[in-house]
Amino acid sequence: MSELRVRTTLPEDEIEKIVRLVDSAAEHDGVGPLSERSLLWLRGGGGGDARGLLQLDEAGGLVGYAHLDPATDDETAAGEFVVAPEVRRRGHGLALLRGLRQEADGPLRVWAHGDLPAATALAGSEGLDRVRALFQMRRSMDDPFPKLDIADGVRLRTFKVGEDEEAWLQVNRRAFAHHPEQGAWTLDDVRLREREPWFDPEGFFLAESERDGKLMGFHWTKTHPDGLGEVYVVGVDPDAQGLGLGRTLTLKGLQHLRERGVPAVLLYVDESNGAAVRLYESLSFTRYSVDVMFQTAA
Repeated sequence: MSELRVRTTLPEDEIEKIVRLVDSAAEHDGVGPLSERSLLWLRGGGGGDARGLLQLDEAGGLVGYAHLDPATDDETAAGEFVVAPEVRRRGHGLALLRGLRQEADGPLRVWAHGDLPAATALAGSEGLDRVRALFQMRRSMDDPFPKLDIADGVRLRTFKVGEDEEAWLQVNRRAFAHHPEQGAWTLDDVRLREREPWFDPEGFFLAESERDGKLMGFHWTKTHPDGLGEVYVVGVDPDAQGLGLGRTLTLKGLQHLRERGVPAVLLYVDESNGAAVRLYESLSFTRYSVDVMFQTAA
């Protein structure tokens, strides 16, 4: 009989098994099954309020894994899960989804990366509705860039570790006040990423006022182990809207990534953010894949 185990922390041997399962699913499906947030929690051994759910088969082998971020005052509980490719269509995904719902003990959002038909069918069978879509867009570095224009009174510089974190968090919260994940970042979230091998402050650009040095916007870039670049996050303070900083900062980061020799760049943007989608399309980005969020009925 299969078994579902709930973990708040994970020993090294379980982490290794889960990572192998995640890598196998990513290779099979052509898309990673877990978000960066879940992977950071997993590789760090867990902790905090989040939980990992391990689905074991009759012999005790790992056949599936789910991650849950419990509800907070500002956010509904959120989860995602993955089943080993070789044992799909045997009820393991259903067991993980129901395990997430039980652990959430209330409304639940579930991400399905890649918008795969099986995930959509499972969500529908359990009464979950599609409520959000996240586009992954890409562009080749072979395509030419438009001219980089910087508004009067604005200067660009790179991020200073140990100095800029708090100011960046303030602008990030204001820029993503209505974004359920990005706007809730804390100093611990920033420092966790600063310890990642990919972190490079030379690829983290800030726009500030020449008059008083006030931070107005930012573009944090990322380079993946496979060589792809990423527009990791771009944000502009609401008080600085109308200066074209989103376009300026995006182009500055793209120039940096091209100098690093990346062949192509990816980014993620909400389907509902029409202004951002149009901006990226004007910079030669095209849709590559879609992640979908499903939610239990109210």
